[in-house]
Amino acid sequence: MFWISLLAKMAITATFVVSVSFMAQRVGPLIAGLVAALPISAGPAYVFLALDHDAAFISQSALTSMVTNVITAVFALTYAALAQKRGVVESYLSAILVWAVLGWLLQQVSWTVTLAFIATAAVYVPCIVLSRRYRAVPMPPSQRRWFDLPLRAAMVSALVFVLVMSSPYVGPVGSGMIAVFPIVLSSLIIILHPRVGPLPTASVIANTIPGLLGFAIALAFLHMTAEPLGVWLAMTIGCAICILWSYGAYALRQRGFQI
Repeated sequence: MFWISLLAKMAITATFVVSVSFMAQRVGPLIAGLVAALPISAGPAYVFLALDHDAAFISQSALTSMVTNVITAVFALTYAALAQKRGVVESYLSAILVWAVLGWLLQQVSWTVTLAFIATAAVYVPCIVLSRRYRAVPMPPSQRRWFDLPLRAAMVSALVFVLVMSSPYVGPVGSGMIAVFPIVLSSLIIILHPRVGPLPTASVIANTIPGLLGFAIALAFLHMTAEPLGVWLAMTIGCAICILWSYGAYALRQRGFQI
């Protein structure tokens, strides 16, 4: 029964993420980036964590995810900057290395939600400003290749597998970090960079940074309300925060505000 449940979790999550990522490719980098910044992999991961753990575990995991989300902005900016002149392997692996090193360093700190807010502001403000130069690149048309679907599905399924199998051993801190590993951004980079080119791909990734700030706010809300409100209500409201934030960012960009 355990393996059937695990396979079902992997299939459901992979289907959801793949569907959203294919939809994102049909629109421009702005919308694609904001869609990619939604919790389309972390959300299902937290649903499955909530099925196996109590509200205190989810609350602590959300705080760790909020801290880890800080370095996801650095990951996105690093890739976008390197992709201007480097190949996909060098750009992506360098960004992942930065993410891993910063992630290890941040885990040496005893975090509170106040410190997490300060770190989020200190990192996201310069990342948003510095990423502006990479955002305004049109997305060229592209054809699907036969390996797109299985590759994306495999990457997302691998995340769910690692999360479910490791959560009893790594605790809420490790689970929170694994849950927000940039699997969707990684999938988009690996698929889009060789197909549509480095600059459009960098534009999509750079456009995720404002949306990821909304995800940080949603994680803070989940951390603070998982126990008093209940996990399911807190996660539902957190998801709504992400959607409304991304819509607001899109509306402001359409009106000429460079956020």
